[in-house]
Amino acid sequence: MEQQCGQAAGGAGGQGSLMGMLFPLAIFVVIFYFFIIRPQKKRQRAQDELLSSLSRGDQVVTIGGFFGTIREVRDDSLVVEIADGVKVRLLKSAVASKRAPATQAPKEEPAREKEEEKN
Repeated sequence: MEQQCGQAAGGAGGQGSLMGMLFPLAIFVVIFYFFIIRPQKKRQRAQDELLSSLSRGDQVVTIGGFFGTIREVRDDSLVVEIADGVKVRLLKSAVASKRAPATQAPKEEPAREKEEEKN
């Protein structure tokens, strides 16, 4: 009788150790998802949105570090002007980021006109 009780207790202990082994593995999978997979999906979604929003006249930076202005948009590629008269054809995936257009310095002429009107 004692052997049977010992075996039954050992069998229940085996189930507990199996759950004890799977619980840390499940925690590892959840941490892996939230720290690696989810942020990568967010970055990929942002890159896809960037590539779909590219249009003629946008200023971009390539993965090679070239700054340029888009002159033509094709299905899978772009024609980018990187210097006066220097145009290159790039894959859309070679665009690293889109730059905000340079703001021009405000002209002083309207300010002078306002001052003349006050006098």
